[in-house]
Amino acid sequence: MKAILLCLFFAVAGACNASNNDQPDTTQTVLRFAVLGDAEPKPAPLFPNLAAAVADINTLTQQHKIDFVAGIGDIAHKGALIQYENVTPLLQQLTMPFYPIMGNEEHGSTVDRFMQYANSWNRGKITLSAPSYVLEFNDVALVFASPDHGRDFNDSGIAWIMQQITQLQPKPVLLLVHSAQTGVYPENAEKGIRHQGFSNVLALSNLAAVISGDLHMDMDRVTHSKQLDSVHYLHIPALERTKIPDETRHTAMFRVFSLQSDGLMQVDTYQTGVQQPLARHAYQFSLSAAR
Repeated sequence: MKAILLCLFFAVAGACNASNNDQPDTTQTVLRFAVLGDAEPKPAPLFPNLAAAVADINTLTQQHKIDFVAGIGDIAHKGALIQYENVTPLLQQLTMPFYPIMGNEEHGSTVDRFMQYANSWNRGKITLSAPSYVLEFNDVALVFASPDHGRDFNDSGIAWIMQQITQLQPKPVLLLVHSAQTGVYPENAEKGIRHQGFSNVLALSNLAAVISGDLHMDMDRVTHSKQLDSVHYLHIPALERTKIPDETRHTAMFRVFSLQSDGLMQVDTYQTGVQQPLARHAYQFSLSAAR
């Protein structure tokens, strides 16, 4: 149940101007998107922090254009109907397209239920035909890969990811999965993708980064962004509750990715209700770096 949404070019995605000797810096932002982490509230199906993040992103895009918002999975706890119903009017308030993937929680119900609500969240701005898909821009492509079961993939899911990234070569790719492979985050090293074939995905020369959620980590008490071998790993914090290293403290945050015309990707982290990004959580990497 895989599909490809190719050549979705926003006007800003091609805005790379030639350098001007009269100006010391000619770089421009060619693509900017926000990523929302796990929500799946319990026990009550309420989403106050997700609602706050949606409001913040809508405000932020008035100052710094945001082209779209991505969701890293686990919005509806156990895929429950009441969770889908309660979160829908909140996500419908986003003023830009919303591209979600499934998480292990959505697999508590059916793929069809997820697809129904994923499209209702967009109110016609976009239409998704499958839970996994590709967005391709001038300078980068994003592969959205929903797990086949739980937080993992079967053989066909790994083959689909391999095919998409391979046929995009040499264009840099950001891979969005619900969970990174086991071992990436020592805070919970046993939790994540276990399929042995995922190592072949990581070896692809144009894979620049893996963006994932799932672990509900406190950004202030873990190493949330890192490079292992040639791949950058970016954790997206959970919106509604924190689990790691413990549940004693929770700060709702989301992250914003801004690609510059020189290939530099700036990753900023925003706390809900705070207008400026948190400098302590800033991260950068280059899409132009050869592998």
